[in-house]
Amino acid sequence: MDSFTHFNEQGRAKMVDISEKKQTSRSAVAVTQVKMTKLAFDQVQAGKVGKGDVLAVAQVAAIMAAKQTSNIVPMCHPLSLTGVDIRFDLEATDQEGLIKVEAEVKTTGKTGVEMEALTAASVCALTIYDMCKAIDKDMVIGPTYVTSKTGGKSGDYHRNPTKGGA
Repeated sequence: MDSFTHFNEQGRAKMVDISEKKQTSRSAVAVTQVKMTKLAFDQVQAGKVGKGDVLAVAQVAAIMAAKQTSNIVPMCHPLSLTGVDIRFDLEATDQEGLIKVEAEVKTTGKTGVEMEALTAASVCALTIYDMCKAIDKDMVIGPTYVTSKTGGKSGDYHRNPTKGGA
């Protein structure tokens, strides 16, 4: 690709015209993680965090965020999502806990949902942080990245596991 698709002939930002693209089934999966103290992790797992059920609230926040992506990422197209699923994997050692987040987003449309999946995963992690910060201000979020996407002109993508990450 010789030119940037998000710039017009004057070099100014533009939203890409997708009117000629075909509608296809599309999906994307993004992941992130939140590393925290064992104390905070244990309280999340036991449902003892003062602000409520951390994972339930984070899951709803992630779904809401996916639906609002075009309102916060300037060049994203508003999309009609057909599905958003948030999954958690909780791991602990003697010293720390790790909450892994996987966000899967689906649509039938003219453009992909990678940004919606990344937004969902990110807001999920931010919500976990917000709800647990009174217990652990040293939490670490990330890395955050797309693991796969399907559909569209560029075809399917599956991240090479040797690239590292969560």
